[in-house]
Amino acid sequence: MDKLRMESPDITAQNIDHIAALFPNCITEMLDEEHSTPEKKVYKRAINFELLKQMLSPDVVDGDEAYEFTWVGKKAAIVEANKPIRKTLRPCVAESKDWDTTENLYIEGDNLEVLKLLQESYLGKVKMIYIDPPYNTGNDFIYADDFMRSQEEENEQMGMYDEDENRLFKNTDTNGRFHSDWCSMIYSRLMLARNLLTDDGVIFISIDDNEQENLKKICDEVFGGHNFIAQIVWQKRTSPDARRIISAGHEYVFAYVKDETLGHSVLNALPFDKDDYARYKNPDNDPNGPWISTDCTAQGGHGTKEQFYDLVTPAGRVVKLQEGLCWRYTKRRMDEEIAAGHIWFGADGKGVPRKKTYLADRSGKTMWTWWPNSEVGHTQEATKEVSAILGQSGLMDFPKPLRLMKRMVSIATENDSIILDFFSGSATTAHAVMQLNAEDGGHRKFIMVQLPEPCDEKSEAYKAGYKNICEIGKERIRRAGEKIRIDLGGDAAINLFAATDNPDLEDKLCKKFDEKMDRVKNLDIGFRVLKLDDTNMKDVYYAPDDYDQGMLAGLESNIKDDRTDLDLLFGCLIDWGLPLSLPYKSEQLGGCTVHTYNDGDLIACFDANIPESVVKEIAQRKPLRAVFRDSGFASSPEKINVFEIFKLYMPEDAGDISKRVRVI
Repeated sequence: MDKLRMESPDITAQNIDHIAALFPNCITEMLDEEHSTPEKKVYKRAINFELLKQMLSPDVVDGDEAYEFTWVGKKAAIVEANKPIRKTLRPCVAESKDWDTTENLYIEGDNLEVLKLLQESYLGKVKMIYIDPPYNTGNDFIYADDFMRSQEEENEQMGMYDEDENRLFKNTDTNGRFHSDWCSMIYSRLMLARNLLTDDGVIFISIDDNEQENLKKICDEVFGGHNFIAQIVWQKRTSPDARRIISAGHEYVFAYVKDETLGHSVLNALPFDKDDYARYKNPDNDPNGPWISTDCTAQGGHGTKEQFYDLVTPAGRVVKLQEGLCWRYTKRRMDEEIAAGHIWFGADGKGVPRKKTYLADRSGKTMWTWWPNSEVGHTQEATKEVSAILGQSGLMDFPKPLRLMKRMVSIATENDSIILDFFSGSATTAHAVMQLNAEDGGHRKFIMVQLPEPCDEKSEAYKAGYKNICEIGKERIRRAGEKIRIDLGGDAAINLFAATDNPDLEDKLCKKFDEKMDRVKNLDIGFRVLKLDDTNMKDVYYAPDDYDQGMLAGLESNIKDDRTDLDLLFGCLIDWGLPLSLPYKSEQLGGCTVHTYNDGDLIACFDANIPESVVKEIAQRKPLRAVFRDSGFASSPEKINVFEIFKLYMPEDAGDISKRVRVI
């Protein structure tokens, strides 16, 4: 039991804790001169104030940098991550599946800008993030952000644009900033991604040998080295590449948690398979059920004097410790365990004692950092999966196998978790989420983000009609979802058919049929497509002295002419920080179109000349938020009257009305 400190709190340490929670990359170490001796140096946590200033500044802060992992463009990457943007996400109903009912999202656009837009709506709500970023092999395209490059450098390095003129460049190994550009690219995105994780949220990042060392250092900064879970080694091949002297048969998956203090609650154990169950026996008819045994000794160097003793078995044999070992328990505790029947001495009672571990006490098995392809699949398997679903081979390079993604989703999420992949590629992550939901009845939701990188005109994908990677990913989700639903319905039918031949099991099999049919009915295999675009608002600015009476007629609307009500509604959701996947309805009130989001989280009307009766009807429904078009009212007094109407019908919230009712 911990002792009371009997002293006032260390305010400085508390402040460092608060800063560490917000900016873990700003925490460093320094020599603790007060507690250090010539024989032993002691270090304490400290704040890297130069880096903290950079985190809080919209401009690059010059000056000497403390000991840290750094590269050309690091400060600029921090600025880029914190820089606001005038962008929005525009709904695309035509390319979506089950738009009205789905809670899944597929977002097209540069993931850095998308992550910025998701900061409010999904702050601290994402249970798991998985990304498979470019490995910086010298052959892949890198998302090009500013990073304070000169125009000459930009022109030199620019390789291509996507159809929306998002910038990309091919980061060849002849580039003097080969590693720096990649580090800047991933650093800014991970800074934003961390904000989206729940406190017990986990991020998995695939990488190979090209940048694994740099990625580890970056993740230690962004997430904090103490939040590192494991560097998993995935066996990606089934046989060596004969073209190489030493063939790379593996890749890495880094795993970090947002807050390691949550301990055991972070990851789920792997479920037992039939071989695991077969290991548990009950030769002594223990009332606690089947068990396996483990060694009762430990390394003697870590033991106390109470852990060194001779032990007498129930049959009278004296068991002495081997040199360098101690017993796992003190003599008193060992006697208690023996009396409870938790120690096994063999059938004859003369064996070396072993501790029983009961099957009933295990939620699953412990994982290794070694993930063999026999358990989680390999690259060839992944390629075949994409080809089978889309009906053609050669559409995607280096997709990840479904089994690999299922393992990560299963160990890191609960049944209602949100999973984000902002380098979604062929959308294996979305496929895994839907598959797991079908298997366990879960309601996990996915958010896929992918830059619409154009397919090379010579590629098989382009020949098959796919203009960009997003089209491949969306089509895979559509087809995979339908197959999952059909397969689940088929399994249900098998249960029903079996019930007719097994009267003794009829009730049980019929119950399984009903359960699986409920899963079929409730399975979410849809997704809302949202596309990154410039702001809904016109970029027109005038100084007050520039206005005259003749201009006022042309200032009726500051909204771009091509934007729909749905564009404006989702723009408001982003601005107000509401999730983008909730249900809404549109209806006619007094000749106006009124949109109600999630049963009153927001009510919006973007019509012109909104009558007072419509405003009253909206106010009577007492929404948490309400928004109108600025040009929907003929004059300022009419807009003021809106607030007065809401005060009248929502008197209990009168003081908060100005924050809850807005115009755009």
